Amino acid sequence: MALQHARSGERIALQRGEDDIANFTSIALAKTEHMELIRLIVPKDKPMPEHRVEGEVTVLCLEGEIVVDAHGNSVVLQPNEMVYLAGGEPHGIRANQDAVALMTILLGPTRGGGPTHTGQGK
Repeated sequence: MALQHARSGERIALQRGEDDIANFTSIALAKTEHMELIRLIVPKDKPMPEHRVEGEVTVLCLEGEIVVDAHGNSVVLQPNEMVYLAGGEPHGIRANQDAVALMTILLGPTRGGGPTHTGQGK
């Protein structure tokens, strides 16, 4: 069964479920031709390997503590902090403590959009 994305105007819950961290349950919340919203679960012991996304990306920490490795630097994000990455910038994401983030990917038609390698098992 295909995942149903949120429709325009529909409320989206961002809090994680009790077993999300254990099962690395990241989900695409909404996707259009130009944008994708992902609730990203990052367990402390399961970093996301370096990868790149053709579209521009924002990562907003909602819970826990996330480290985004990009541009030869490590940026630590705590709740209510975010980082912007230019399209195509290689980056890795890891957590100093189990974390939840909201990732936005801009998929504009001239960029091709979407991940080139997600590094995720699911």
